[in-house]
Amino acid sequence: MRTIVAADVGGTHARFALAEIDSGRAVSVQEPVKLKTAEHASLHFAWEQFARVLGGPLPNELALAFAGPVGEDVLKLTNNPWVIRPDQLLEQLGLRRFTIVNDFGAVGHAVATLGDEHFQHICGPDRPLPDDGVISVVGPGTGLGVACVLRGGDRYEVIETEGGHVDFAPLDPLEDRILAHLRGKFGRVSVERIASGQGLWNIYEALGAIGGGDVINPDERALWTAALEGQDSVATAALDRLCMTLGSVAGDMALAQGASAVVIAGGVGFRLAGHLPRSGFSDRFVAKGRFERRMAEMPVKLITHPEPGLFGAAAAFVREHP
Repeated sequence: MRTIVAADVGGTHARFALAEIDSGRAVSVQEPVKLKTAEHASLHFAWEQFARVLGGPLPNELALAFAGPVGEDVLKLTNNPWVIRPDQLLEQLGLRRFTIVNDFGAVGHAVATLGDEHFQHICGPDRPLPDDGVISVVGPGTGLGVACVLRGGDRYEVIETEGGHVDFAPLDPLEDRILAHLRGKFGRVSVERIASGQGLWNIYEALGAIGGGDVINPDERALWTAALEGQDSVATAALDRLCMTLGSVAGDMALAQGASAVVIAGGVGFRLAGHLPRSGFSDRFVAKGRFERRMAEMPVKLITHPEPGLFGAAAAFVREHP
C-alpha cells in the first residue's frame, strides 16, 4: 500500500486529497481539502497550503485532473489565474513522478475501475456494467462532459470528447419555443445550455418568458431547492425539461458511440440521484424510433462515489506508473 496526492483543478476550486494505491490499483480517496484558486497564486502555493492543512510533508507522487485540454507545454484555464507548466512540476513540487489527465477523462477512469457498489440503477436492465464493450459517460455539471470507456477484458481505454457542445434538438412544440428563446440569448444553442447546471436557469427563464410572466431571480441554490421540493411550479417544470433533455442526450451519445451501457456522472447528476428514476429521463432515453428496443435493453447507471474525479485521477496514475 502506498499513498499519493490526487488533485482536481477547476476554474474556481482546486481539491486535494490523499489517495491509497494497492496491488496496482486505486483503492480509496480520503476526505478532500477544497481551496479557492483565486486565493492562491499558483498550484505551488495551493500545494503548500494542502501540506499545512495535513500538518506534514506530502507524498512525492501526484495524480492531477485538470479542467481543460492536457498535453500542451502550458496549461491554462478560463477564470483561473494559474499557469501550469508540466515540465516544471517535478522541481516546483518536489515530485518523483506525476500524471495529468483531463478532469472528465478522470471520471472515465473512475467508471472503468470502481466496483458495482458505486453505481445506482436508473433505468433499463438492472445488471452490472459490461466487462467488454463501450460505456458512454455523460456528466451534467457546470457544463456537460461526455466521454466513453472502451473495455476489453482486464484492459480499458478512456476517450474524452466534446459531446456536450453538439446542437440541442427540440422534440416537441414547447422545446421549439425554448430553443427560439435561447437563440436570442446565445445564438447557437448546444445541449449543455439545457442539460447542465446552467440549463436549469436557462429553461426557467425561457419558460417564464413563454408564459408571459416574470420569474423570480433566485441564486442557484434557491432555484434548485425550489425545483426539487416543488416550491415553484416554473422551477419544477424547468427541472422536468432538464431531465428529459438529459435522457435524450444520453441516448444520442450511446447510439453515436455504439455503447452497451451508460453512466451519468457530474455534480448535477449526483444531485438528481433521487429524482432521475422518477422523471421523464427514461422515456426520452428509450425514444429512438427504430432503436427503441435496443435502448430499452441498455442499463443506465448513476455513479455515486463522492469523489470520482479524484479517484479517477489516482486510477489514471496507476495505469501510467504501475
